[in-house]
Amino acid sequence: MIPSCALVALLAAAASISDGTAAFQANVRPINAFLHTKNSSFKQPLSLRWMSAEVEEDVASEKATESSADFVPSSGKGRDPPFGTIMAANRAEIAVRIMRAATEMNMKSVGIYDHEDRYSQHRWGADAAYELTREPSATPISSYLDIEQIVKIAKEGGVEAIHPGYGFLSESPEFAQACEDAGIVFVGPTVENLNTFSDKTSARTAAIEAGVPVVPGSDGALKNAEEVTSFVETIGFPVIIKAAMGGGGKGMRVVYKEEDLVPAFESASSEALAAFGDGSVFIERFVDRPRHIEVQIIGDGTGNVVHLWERDCSVQRRHQKVVEMAPAWSLPDNLRADLHEYAKRLTSAAKYKNAGTVEFLIDSENRAYFIEVNPRIQVEHTVTEEVTGIDIVQTQLRIASGATLEEIGLIQENIQPRGVAIQCRVTTENPEKDFAPDTG
Repeated sequence: MIPSCALVALLAAAASISDGTAAFQANVRPINAFLHTKNSSFKQPLSLRWMSAEVEEDVASEKATESSADFVPSSGKGRDPPFGTIMAANRAEIAVRIMRAATEMNMKSVGIYDHEDRYSQHRWGADAAYELTREPSATPISSYLDIEQIVKIAKEGGVEAIHPGYGFLSESPEFAQACEDAGIVFVGPTVENLNTFSDKTSARTAAIEAGVPVVPGSDGALKNAEEVTSFVETIGFPVIIKAAMGGGGKGMRVVYKEEDLVPAFESASSEALAAFGDGSVFIERFVDRPRHIEVQIIGDGTGNVVHLWERDCSVQRRHQKVVEMAPAWSLPDNLRADLHEYAKRLTSAAKYKNAGTVEFLIDSENRAYFIEVNPRIQVEHTVTEEVTGIDIVQTQLRIASGATLEEIGLIQENIQPRGVAIQCRVTTENPEKDFAPDTG
């Protein structure tokens, strides 16, 4: 636990550096209260330095001492713009982040926006932007879930690749398949990867098959109160109900006693249905007061996977991350090595392609349990970029274009963290409505 006074100080420090705005973070650099504990000289991420003439002069002397973040690829796939035009099929901070990567790599960017977002930065930051249409009764969010319309705009706009960002359609196998059918590259995992990992129950099965430890729980999704009640009778309380699809803390409830079980299931299922279009849930034994550690991985689809070390996301509110730190502080070295190995073993067996995060709970006795794979970029990817010097979004684009890890210079033994980076999320809540999330 982090004392409340320390957390307040941490948030204040982060706000003073990043100005507390996602737009600043995306448009300038994801600095997020960057703290050096060694080597105070900051190096630009590899992919930003490809544009610099001086890289050619100093790379030979740096290769022996620096991480892969300073390695300049020798092949064309690692140096040339991977695509001519890409679309950011998202909104706000992550859309701006994707567009920034496109500009840095000499590619054109296409944005999409709902009418309610017509003044947003992601509309004006793109080289071209198209307004999404919807029924008057539909919500603005529905625009960003309209696969048919998004793919149609991409085809008409000459888009070669679509980056889904996070949230919305980022974990949708249907969206990835629609892109593939239209001859457009989906910048993310394969359809098969998404079918395995976007559903937490199938991801759990894959982890068990790969020999990765999991929290005791249901083997598949539970669809009604009778199934939930019957299963919980076999493992006892406390339990945690989780949405089978999606993330972000939605569709999640902790239950300590029998009389609360069915109402919690109905509430979680309803929330999951509204958020992800699927009300299925699964149940696990609740691990009280755990550490939440996630391992950032990148694969090239051949079975070759590297990890970019880990992040500690243990400080949470309502199952949503508030503070993320890279690398994880005070993690025993043997446990850290185990987590890296588990993450690589699971994703390598699946021939995982592109960026992803493998998440674990660590109990009070330092036992690790797999909980899920997020098959997409995450909000907190920026802290990993800071300590490794590797631009994850640009790496995603190069992997999507067909480059291998070797071709872009990502060699496991060369990837070492330098310093510590912390990201703090500032959220708004309405105290008059039981502290429900608010727009500010």
